[in-house]
Amino acid sequence: MLGALSIVMFWTFGFGILLGAAAIGTGIVANRHRAVEENESKALEALLGILTGALGIAAGLVFLTAALPNL
Repeated sequence: MLGALSIVMFWTFGFGILLGAAAIGTGIVANRHRAVEENESKALEALLGILTGALGIAAGLVFLTAALPNL
């Protein structure tokens, strides 16, 4: 959920980056949990959270580098 929100909110001047970092952090913590290690679908969801969080951070950084010089 946090990764998807980070992608949607990338244009909010840093909020998408924070959500992306939270998505990566929670994805890593979830991936290390024993119940997730035993269940392939939950492990895939944790990996998807990490990837979407990284994409949200990248989109937020691109937006900030494009928008800040024009302010």
